[in-house]
Parts: sequence; C-alpha cells; structure tokens
Amino acid sequence: MSTPPKLTRFKQNVLSKYQIYNSIFMTLPFDAISKTGVLLPLFHETCKKGFENGDNPTTIVDTFFKKYQARRSHESQINLLFRFIQYIERQVVLFDAIEDAAFPIVNNMDGIGTLRSLKESVVSEHNAEMLQKYLEEFKVRIVLTAHPTQFYPGSVLGIITDLSAAIKNNDLLLINDLLAQLGKTPFFKHKKPTPYDEAVSLIWYLENVFYHSFGTIFDYIQQNIFDDKPVKNDIINIGFWPGGDRDGNPFVTPEITKQVAKRLKQTVLKNYYRDVRKLRRKLTFKDVEDKITSLEHRLYNAFVDADSKSIIQLDEFVSELKDIKNILNKEHQSLYEKDVISLINKTHLFGFHFANLDIRQDSRAHDKVFTAMVDRLIESGSAIFPKDYNTLSPEKQVEVLSKVEGSVDLGLFEDEEVLKTLNTIKAIKEIQDNNGESAANRYIISNNQTTLNVMQLYAMLKLVAFQDKLTVDIGPLFETITDLENAHLVMEELYTNPAYKAHLKFRGNKQTIMLGFSDGTKDGGYLMANWAIFKAKERLTKVSRKYDVTVIFFDGRGGPPARGGGKTHQFYASLGPTIEDKEVQLTIQGQTISSNFGTLDSSQYNLEQLISSGIYNRMNEKNNLLSEANTTVMDDLAKISLKTYMDFKGHPMFIPYLERMSTLKYYAKTNIGSRPSKRGKSDALVFSDLRAIPFVGSWSQLKQNVPGFFGVGTALKHYEDNDEFDKVKKLYNESSFFKTLIENSMMSLSKSFFDLTKYMAEDEEFGEFWKIIYQEYETTKRLLLKLTGYKILMENEPSGKASIEVRESIVLPLLTIQQYALKKLQELQKEKVKDEAQIQIFEKIVTRSLFGNINASRNSA
Repeated sequence: MSTPPKLTRFKQNVLSKYQIYNSIFMTLPFDAISKTGVLLPLFHETCKKGFENGDNPTTIVDTFFKKYQARRSHESQINLLFRFIQYIERQVVLFDAIEDAAFPIVNNMDGIGTLRSLKESVVSEHNAEMLQKYLEEFKVRIVLTAHPTQFYPGSVLGIITDLSAAIKNNDLLLINDLLAQLGKTPFFKHKKPTPYDEAVSLIWYLENVFYHSFGTIFDYIQQNIFDDKPVKNDIINIGFWPGGDRDGNPFVTPEITKQVAKRLKQTVLKNYYRDVRKLRRKLTFKDVEDKITSLEHRLYNAFVDADSKSIIQLDEFVSELKDIKNILNKEHQSLYEKDVISLINKTHLFGFHFANLDIRQDSRAHDKVFTAMVDRLIESGSAIFPKDYNTLSPEKQVEVLSKVEGSVDLGLFEDEEVLKTLNTIKAIKEIQDNNGESAANRYIISNNQTTLNVMQLYAMLKLVAFQDKLTVDIGPLFETITDLENAHLVMEELYTNPAYKAHLKFRGNKQTIMLGFSDGTKDGGYLMANWAIFKAKERLTKVSRKYDVTVIFFDGRGGPPARGGGKTHQFYASLGPTIEDKEVQLTIQGQTISSNFGTLDSSQYNLEQLISSGIYNRMNEKNNLLSEANTTVMDDLAKISLKTYMDFKGHPMFIPYLERMSTLKYYAKTNIGSRPSKRGKSDALVFSDLRAIPFVGSWSQLKQNVPGFFGVGTALKHYEDNDEFDKVKKLYNESSFFKTLIENSMMSLSKSFFDLTKYMAEDEEFGEFWKIIYQEYETTKRLLLKLTGYKILMENEPSGKASIEVRESIVLPLLTIQQYALKKLQELQKEKVKDEAQIQIFEKIVTRSLFGNINASRNSA
C-alpha cells in the first residue's frame, strides 16, 4: 500500500485528532465560570467573521458580548476574557502534544536528509569511504540557550510529554485525565526564574531526550557506516548556556555557574547509573556480574556526591566497561556486547560533563572590569602592567597583553563586578578539574569589535587561573553589520599576534567565531543581515585558511527566520565551498528546543538533518558556488533592502510605535526568563539596548513580523521596475542560499495577519506608519509569489503551511483579546483622570495573552 502524501498524513494524524480531543477538552469544567468551553467557539466564529467584514478588535469583542452575553457585567466580561485566554493556551498545548505524537508518521524518518537515506545514496554512488572520512572530522553542536522564548513551565512540559505518549497509544481514559490536569495546572510564573532554574529546565531535555537520541544516532553511524569499528570523532555534542551566559544578566554569578556544572555532572552520572542497572539484569555471567555490580554501586555513590572525584573517574569507568566488553566477546559469545558498546559510546559523547558549558560576556563589560583591575594592580605596586598602561594606544596595549605574566591576587579587589568576572574565570578552572576539560572550555565575547577585546580576556584568563596552560578557547562574537564587515581584519591581527598564534597552535589551530543573526537583523534588516554574515564567513574562511587555522562558525540563531532560524538544515546545505564547513554549531532556544528537539523522534530526525546538511553541502559544492553575476545581484538586493530598512528604522514613529502600539514593554512583566528585557538601565527606550527577542517578538504579537521581510519587497521591486526581474529569477533558480532565504521569509509572511491591526490605519498619530509596513508586506508577498511561481505562500510545504494555519486559527481569539486590551489601554492613558485599577486589569490581559501567542508560533515569528 502506497504512503499518502505528507499533507494527507498531517490531516489524518494531527488535524482530525485535534478536532476530536479538543471537543473533549472543551467539555471539561475546570474553572468556576460555567459554559466557558461552550462560549469560546462562538467567540472564535465572531472573530473570524468580524475580521472578514473589516471590523476592528474592539467592535468584535463588543459584538460578541452584545449578541451572546448581554446580561454580563463589565467585571464578568473581563473574567470571561481571562477564561478564554486560559482555554486557548491549553488548546495550544494539546495541539503541540498531538503534533509531537504524530511526528514519525507525518515525517519520513528514513527519507531525504536522514542517515539511512544518506548512507544508501552514498553507497549507491560508491562513495562510502568519502562518507567515513567526512564523519571522522565533521561535528554538529547544538547549543541550548537560556534566551526566554518558551513560556511553558516544567510541569506543563511534563504534561505535553505524557499527553503525546497517551495520544500515540490512543489511551482515551488517560487523555481525559491529562486534559483535566492540563486545565488545572498554572501556566505562568509569579516570580522570575533564577538562572539555575532555567538550567534545570533545560537539563530535563538532556536527561530525557538528548542522552538517548544522541546515543541512537552515534550507534547507527558506528554500526552501519563504520562497520562496528570505533569512531574517534564524537560527531554530535551539546553546548549549554544557562548558568554560563552572563551577557546582560546580573543574576548569573560564579556560584551559579559552578552549581549548574555540578548538576550537569550529577545528571549524566544518574543516566549512566540507570543504564548500568539495566545491564546488571542482563550480565549475570561469570567474571562480569561482580564487575557490573561494583560499577553500579560506585556510580550511585558518585551521582549522590558529584563533588568527589575519588569515587570513580571517567577513564576508570570506560576502562571497566571495555574489560566487560572483552570478556563478553571472548567467553560469552558476545551476548549483550552491543549494549555495553552503546554505553561506551555515550561516555564518548557526554563524558562526566554531559554538555559543554559556555561562558559569555559583553566586551564593554569586560573593558570596564579590565580597566578597574589594571588600575588597582598599578595602585598596589604590582609590576604586571606598566604604570602608563591606560594611556597607551590600543596597539601598544595589545603588545603588553601578549607578553603578560604573573598571577593576580583576588584579595586586592572589592568591586563586585570585578570580583564576579575574575571569580568566573576561577570557576572555569575548577569545573575543568572536577568534570573534565570539555565541561567548560569556551568563553564567548559578545559585541566583539576589536583585537583588544580578545586580548583583554586572554590576559585575564592567564593571570587569574591559567598561567601555565590556557585550556580555554576564546570565541569573539560579531553582531552588527559594521562589526561583521571588519571581523576578518580583527582575526588577521590575532592570527599574526605571536602569543595568540601560539595559543591557537596549542588548541589544535582551531578558532571558533560566533556570528549573531538576531542583532544583525535588528541592525540591518533581514536580507542584509543574512548576506553580511555570508560574506563575513567567506572573508573569515579565506583569512583563516591563509594562516592554516580551521575556523569553526558558531551561529547565534533564534527560532524565527527574523533571527536566523526557519529551515536551518536547508541553510547549512546551501553554503558552498567558500565557507568552512567542518563543523555546524548553532544556538537552539525557546520553543525551538521543544518543537524541533523535544521528543526522541523529532530530536533524532532534526539532528540527522543537520549532520547530512553539511555532507550535502560538501557533495554539492560546485552547485552551491555563487557566480559573479549572481553575487552582484545578491549584493545589490542586500544594499537596497538595507537602505529601505534603515529609512524605516529612522522614521520618527518607529520607537513610539513599538513602545505604545506593541507588546514590547510587557515582555519584562511575563517572568519568562531571568534576564532583563534590555541591556541598559535607562527608563527611556534606547534602540541599541533593546534585546532581539522582545524586538522580534513584539512584531510577531502584532502579526506584522517586520524583521522577517521588511526591505525584501522594495529590493525585488527595484529589479521589476527596471525590467531586470529575470536576473533575480536566475539567482533564485541557481542559488540554494538565496532560495532558502526567500522560503524562510515566506514563513514570516505566512504568520502575518494585518486585518488584526487594520484599525491602526485610521489612527491620527500612527496611521501613516502602519501603512508603510502594510505596503511593504503587500509588495513583498506579491513579488515572492512572482519570483517562485507559487499561487500561495509556502505552496511547496503544504503540511508546514497547514500546521501554521491551525495554530494561527487557535490563537485568533487570543490575538483579538490582546488588541482589544491594548486599544483600551491607549484610551485609558489619554484620560485626564486615569483609572489605575482598569489600566492594571488590561495590562494583565495583554501580559497573559503573550503566553499562548508565543507558544503557538513555535518559532516566535
């Protein structure tokens, strides 16, 4: 029997089940107000018809109450709106769980991009040796970040997991109970999580998902591609930011960093202990039973007391497992040998550290700390720095830092920020001593602009904890368009600096460079940010190869296309030979963790897609090479797009519009993450201080998604107006890179819904500004359809489009309520005598409605 198309599979296994289980959910009375579940479909229909008729959110809400609930008091109406919000955010969870359960049915787990498919295609072309060689050096690292784009508390994530399992098994009784549990479980946090809380939430994925999916993938590669021979390369590993990322987060302390590292070690030891317990039930033979029993006891004691190194060390653990494997092989016909090999493989992947804990701080924060440290050392009579250090030119300062020697006594300092930074460096050394070097061996400098930024950190690391052997890689992060343009010049200065060159040689001549999409998009718009990063990677690859350095690009990507997300594996498969591709490293955050990697199936599938994307890129290098003519067109499009976006960003209404017409200021009130929503301390909104997540998220809540398309339409129209549209079509047909950008931008357009805010067109103050956004949306949509030849957006991804449509339909009432509340707030703020009680109520509605809207998007825009 033939397999139905993907869209049919989606409709049968996701949409139909959602309709069935949602009807059960709507009949559950989980709050004091009766008939909420009955009234919500009526409200949904009122919203749908209202927007079709061109009504504004206020009219829609008033019409609903007038038609169906005319006797309700104002207070009762507000309560009902809150109940609707509760129901809708739980409908989103239900849909998430159903989609997760159907993942292996909707997606072909052996299809294009999976390891099985890759192996078969490579073997058929007699390229098996090439694939082995490639996998001996290629790596994928996904880095879990604490960036706050996921509103689900741990309790709700647990329900999603249990609900998915129950749906897979068609267990109606359990589904009914879980839906009732879902209805009674709070969704929002009354207080902000600590960085440690965030770490614990993400460690859940390490323990319950990645430990197993990574192991399964590595076992498959070893057994099927390397014919059961040992594989020296780990191929896949995990980076971890919660507890290490202190950029703009005053709550991440050295103590928190150490606590998180300890928790990571405890968790991986616990997972090893569980596996050894299972093995003990199987290995009941002579000469191995005592060994496995001893290991079980030692591992139990080790995870109970993770600070103690004396109980068992990694090399001892691996050595014991290898002894057991050899005995099984020689004396017991290799019975259960594969199970032991699988556990050895996991130790190869996770060590005693589980994930690589990255440290990150802003270069400006480092500069302040470094200057204060130098001043205090000079004042104390230390000879480490010359007395005139602070008056030297940056070039001379770099020269001093290259030759710096000595040790810094932390007892000299009282300044809290200086001590936090220097104690963090000490913490890195301590974590390496306890958990292994891989536990914490990378320090990212965000907002890196100069060679001096890197050398200041280099000097601090050496002086505080790593005098003899610097076992830490320094990764500069280039973010703004200007910094991206200058990045290769900074790196050439570092590559030719004798001290830094020697450090790189000691570290295997590998240099990690992080490139930030989010701030690039915020700074220069969608097309220019992507193109600027592409060009920066080309220049950085060229200069690195010139000095025999292997550059590893670490991409700071968010979930939505506006932040470098979207179809990530397609992006990596499209880069071509001018960009180094021996490793794929990218940040994964918020809903992207739960949606792309939240289950064993989705985690395995998406990891395999990332692994194969790099291989496909290498196999298709010539196809992906941009011709000179296509490069010229791409460059021109990016420049026109940049000017369009910069003019838009420079509009006098840009900041006021975000401040007063969007949900921007409400992000800080959600208690979603431990970080402040902006870097600066100013009460006024300063664009440069604004974090990318609330910036992109606010446009998403408005259903305008500006960062994912603005400027694209105008750039394409320039070619249309000059009768040169065929040049853009040629670029689209010949460049996988440009095609991926266009398709990701389509996703942003698909999630836009301008009928929601059409009322703003009549606003005296903001009407013209709204029309500028809408016009660019219409232009972009028309020309993307013309470029691709599609009749509708995302025509080539019908199941993805269908998923978006269902999610957008679920939250339509939520969006309506949010806009209704924002409009009421605007009216209340204009009153001479302000009704603070009413203002507080409507602010709470706006804040509460953020939750479901964000979670429904799964990638926030």
